[in-house]
Amino acid sequence: MSESLVAKEADRALKVKHRAVWASGDYPAVAADIIPDLGAVLTRAAGVHAGQRVLDVGAGTGNAAIPAALAGAEVVASDLTPELFERGRELAAERGAHLEWQEADAEALPFADDEFDVVLSCVGVMFAPHHRDSADELVRVCRPGGTIGLLSWTPEGFVGRMFAAMKPYAPPPPPGAQPPPLWGDETHVRDLLGDRVADVVASRDVVRVDHFDGPEAFRDYFKTNYGPTIAVYKAISDDADKVASLDTALADLARQFDVGDGSFAMDWEYLLFTAVERA
Repeated sequence: MSESLVAKEADRALKVKHRAVWASGDYPAVAADIIPDLGAVLTRAAGVHAGQRVLDVGAGTGNAAIPAALAGAEVVASDLTPELFERGRELAAERGAHLEWQEADAEALPFADDEFDVVLSCVGVMFAPHHRDSADELVRVCRPGGTIGLLSWTPEGFVGRMFAAMKPYAPPPPPGAQPPPLWGDETHVRDLLGDRVADVVASRDVVRVDHFDGPEAFRDYFKTNYGPTIAVYKAISDDADKVASLDTALADLARQFDVGDGSFAMDWEYLLFTAVERA
């Protein structure tokens, strides 16, 4: 088999694995319980309005796609994991939003050049392993003068720290894969998009997470419902000492981020990034 075919097969296998990770657990519950309003934050920042054609990359259950549709835009919600679409369609119907759902790899989007007025991703594209490939696709499908809007967890914030805490227990990443929270570093995103965009607006903010009774409740919820955490625990399931160590690490991290006054709450930091594609 030629080197290029080997690379293609390896990439196909990696994407199958990624799809399985996000299909495991209950990501629709995580999105509803933890970040129900972040998609609307992104669509407002990107200025989504009626008459625009909008693509949501890594849409999941439509956290950003549904608010964009409710703003009057013509929306395509795309994701590598179509198992999430069923709940997304239910949520859209409940809110009276009309949009299209399409399976798509963020690193090889099945859309034409310059097809969309706005390209969004709310904690979605950051999880595609090859950042440069994904960034090139965001730019390719966005028309000149269109807007690219991204909301990503930062490396220094809770989710970035959580992935760092899980890393010693996880299998080594495949060659060329980059850590998801790098998308929350403004310098990294500017480098990915380069001089192909202008009018960059980048800011950091936090979402208050007060869904859990305490650090251990957070940890147990994520062990059960969040695909990447489930995958790490699965990898060490035959080593009780490692499981106990990771249990402690995740609960301790959550405890460090507790900002509650009499009840448990955490502030999770994200980067909100918008830019206009140069003509």
